[in-house]
Amino acid sequence: MRWQWSLYDRLSPMEILEIMKLRQAVFVVEQECAYQDADDLDPLSWHLTGWEEDADGKRLVAYLRVVSPGRRFAEPSIGRVITPLPLRGRGLGKALMLEAIARIPSLYRQASIRISAQQRLEPFYAGFGFETVSDPYDEDGIPHVEMLRVP
Repeated sequence: MRWQWSLYDRLSPMEILEIMKLRQAVFVVEQECAYQDADDLDPLSWHLTGWEEDADGKRLVAYLRVVSPGRRFAEPSIGRVITPLPLRGRGLGKALMLEAIARIPSLYRQASIRISAQQRLEPFYAGFGFETVSDPYDEDGIPHVEMLRVP
């Protein structure tokens, strides 16, 4: 696995295409949620991609974005955390989150991180030290909660 941190304007057109294809496959098709995935936060975010290469070429196996503080929340925010369905269960999501949590303090002076998590994934994020700080709320037809990680 090769991790790549990029600002939006440093991503190649093919990298952006692969990111958007994966996000649509998971968040729109798999979760059956019609919503505007590509948004105005993408150009203001860091994008963490995990790539695997083999004889067939390079493929995107993990992705998330880190939204800058003050854009969505006062703190930096991790979002769009995904791995392709056929690759789940390999620990890629955990490795992805650990990479982001380790890098955020070097990107921003604030070390606290806030997320808007699907409520069903609260235990997953709690495993990284995130604590639920809101009542459940609806976001695009899916129950969510805000969670905060304070070092």
